[in-house]
Amino acid sequence: MKRLLIAAAAAILSFTAAQAGEMKFPSDAPVASITLPESWIGKETDTGIEVSSEDDAIYFFIDVADVKSTDAVITDAIKFLSDNGVTIDPASLKESKDQKLNGMDIAFLEWNGTDKDGPASIGMAIAAASAENLLVLTYWGTKGDEEKHAVELGTMIDSLKPVK
Repeated sequence: MKRLLIAAAAAILSFTAAQAGEMKFPSDAPVASITLPESWIGKETDTGIEVSSEDDAIYFFIDVADVKSTDAVITDAIKFLSDNGVTIDPASLKESKDQKLNGMDIAFLEWNGTDKDGPASIGMAIAAASAENLLVLTYWGTKGDEEKHAVELGTMIDSLKPVK
């Protein structure tokens, strides 16, 4: 019985930790870390992490890809958006290349589009966490609601860094 209680307490603590604070991912061999606001929910996936605001106005995920699998990860991210009812307006594409984020080279792609709630902002970024690993960030947020999370989102993205 004591072991069961200890296991349950550990499970509760690990779930709570995923809701706030620094997350290193993937947990078995961390490539990067990000700090989540207390009210946001983060969960590890097979390929990285997924994060959402408490009101579901913003959703993003970060996949770790090796240099050889980057195209497949990007294709999967776009399919995920489509499978979740997000439509991208290709004519609205804005690119920002040759940027730096915490020592990582990063490029941003942004689009307008729609989701089940109406107009949406969609974004993708590719960051070089190391010579072998890239981070593919995929984002979508409901226009009108996402603005109230702009500071939190900016702080989270600014906290993204490679694990040395």
